Amino acid sequence: MRIEWSANKLWDHSMWVHAAVENLLFACQVSNFLSKGFFPELGPAMGVGSAFDCWSPQEDEPVYRLLVPLKPPRGHTFCPEPGTVANESRIRVELECTCTAQEMVGRMLCFLHNCKEQLREKQKPSLLHTLCTGSYLDAQKTALWFQDLVRENKAILRLLRSRYCLLTVLPSRRSCKVAIQHISGITMLVEMSFVVQLGNSDIFMSSQAREDVFSPSTTWTLTCAWAETKYLWLMFEQMPDNSLLSCLHLCTRIVAGTGFSSYVLKTVVMHLLSTTPLSGWRRTHFLLRLGDIMRYLRRCLEKKQLNHFFFGNEQIPEEIVLPPALERAKPFNLFQHLAQDPAAHEQAMREFEELQHRLTAQLFF
Repeated sequence: MRIEWSANKLWDHSMWVHAAVENLLFACQVSNFLSKGFFPELGPAMGVGSAFDCWSPQEDEPVYRLLVPLKPPRGHTFCPEPGTVANESRIRVELECTCTAQEMVGRMLCFLHNCKEQLREKQKPSLLHTLCTGSYLDAQKTALWFQDLVRENKAILRLLRSRYCLLTVLPSRRSCKVAIQHISGITMLVEMSFVVQLGNSDIFMSSQAREDVFSPSTTWTLTCAWAETKYLWLMFEQMPDNSLLSCLHLCTRIVAGTGFSSYVLKTVVMHLLSTTPLSGWRRTHFLLRLGDIMRYLRRCLEKKQLNHFFFGNEQIPEEIVLPPALERAKPFNLFQHLAQDPAAHEQAMREFEELQHRLTAQLFF
């Protein structure tokens, strides 16, 4: 019952956060349009992660993570560089001719076929001269641009204050983090990452950098967060009860404070969902599925290999749209660091034993 109550609470809060962010983005987009500058268009926000999937173990203070798609402004195109599907990429910004589209774009001057002096006198600078470093979209400049857009737009702040009490922009280099305080006193921590879609797929390049390595500000990281959210909700809809939600909630709780991330456990669960009949995830099979999760994780640790769910996986439902390069990609090993570092592998095996003890304690005590 406690997990069901937590899920309902997270659902209510996530819907409230999503509505607040949509109002924020709408106001920012209006301000962006009125400025007549050439900045990215903001798409509808997409909630991802455990708080929006309603299985976060931190019921009181989860971080609500959203992806904010960016589309190129008029006269520009985004071109993610090829050959970087496995991890990171740069997004090249190119100018395109608008001479034949004057009726659609109004009095805009073509960046390619008008002299620099005329462009400088009559038109705002192109995206290449505002949010790019060289020819590449800069993640840090993009984040700072959006943060300033929020801070300086008094209409946004008045709107949110009237409905939600208070919005505070928090420090962040590659995203926009805000604290939204509800009139009831509850404060929601929200992080908006900026993403560029790969074709028409559910895969994006994200402004967020990898935590384990330094990345230049023009480097964007591949994210499957939206595809993962779509996959889990597809499974939730077909489940006979909420046992899958309970499994994810409990597994994420026991890894807190260990070297295992909740993402590792989620990946294990997604692999099992593709091989175990959905009828086997009923509440009466709860302990069996938990046992499967722990055994699968142990085997992966022993082999020092846990494949990313979406790389080269032929069992992805047709509702999930992947780029062709990702469908053809070789499996990507999330445990590669364990194969390269014997000490890290020994530590992981010890922490796995701790996970088993924690699971026993959660279930029986």
